[in-house]
Amino acid sequence: MILAEKITLLRKRNGWSQEELAEKIGVSRQAISKWESAQSTPDLNRVLALAKLFEVSTDTLLKDEVELDELPILPEGQEKGAVPDMPPFTDGRKAPEPEPLRPVSMEEAYGFLQLKAVSSGQIAIGVMLCILSPILLILLSAAQEAGLLPFTENQAGGIGLLVLMLLVGTAVGIFVYYGMKLSAYEYIGKEAIETAYGVDGMVRERKERYGAQHMRYMIIGILLCVLSCVPIFVALIVNESDLAMAISVCVLLAMVAVGVMLIVRTSIIMDAMNALLEEGEYSRENKRESGRSETVMGIYWALATAIYLTVSFLTGRWDITWIVWPIAGVCCGVLAAVLRMLHARE
Repeated sequence: MILAEKITLLRKRNGWSQEELAEKIGVSRQAISKWESAQSTPDLNRVLALAKLFEVSTDTLLKDEVELDELPILPEGQEKGAVPDMPPFTDGRKAPEPEPLRPVSMEEAYGFLQLKAVSSGQIAIGVMLCILSPILLILLSAAQEAGLLPFTENQAGGIGLLVLMLLVGTAVGIFVYYGMKLSAYEYIGKEAIETAYGVDGMVRERKERYGAQHMRYMIIGILLCVLSCVPIFVALIVNESDLAMAISVCVLLAMVAVGVMLIVRTSIIMDAMNALLEEGEYSRENKRESGRSETVMGIYWALATAIYLTVSFLTGRWDITWIVWPIAGVCCGVLAAVLRMLHARE
């Protein structure tokens, strides 16, 4: 009897489903499915964990010539020693069908990771351009008020707005282009998937190698965002002139832009690997919830953008209205938490 057959038999003897066994030893349900179908084999640490859990020796699991004793197999969900429940009353309706799994081949997984790696840098640059877009407008306006430029107020504002729109337009173009290219792989992040043999191991190896770099990018990005207020404090202490304040705001935006760029880039790469492994935010339960929350979030960010543009154009205070985005980001987290609570109650 081979290892795959022994894992299946021992799991059923204990009355556990694949999901329950996966939870007990800290792997995905897909991993259990592949072990039982002989598509892959557990590593040494997992074999030791299985032997301890099943209360058998490693030799019993690993040696094909060692057969398991013929013991009764419990129904899934019934633990050893438990008293069998009476069969549930049914009204004649069929039980719900199991959730269909969409297969993902090695070629699809590799192509998805490659495209995500390329697009992560471009999308991160697009986000950075959006944050940097009002800098020239702020500088020109402050310099014109200080009498340092031979431009009128309208000319300075026009040049600043022109550059702002060009940068934002470039960013939108990047988002649309890579959004269309990535649309072919949308199902990986939204549907329940079943990866082909070897994909799980390949992705986990990549994730392990990338872990340290991901942590560095996240730490640097967060520190830049947190420390971005320092230039304003320095300007308040050293020189409270409008020009000094404008320069400090521009430095703040530049620091935030670089920090957010690093966070966005590394998050896209890590999210791609989590999507293939169906871990973290891409677990099957979260996929079901995100499908229901997607419309709400789309409306939320559309409103945030409309508010930002409306207030900015009406007041002309682009040096202040950028605060809409950090506030919207914090509120987005609160909204996501509320939606999760509502879904849990359902």
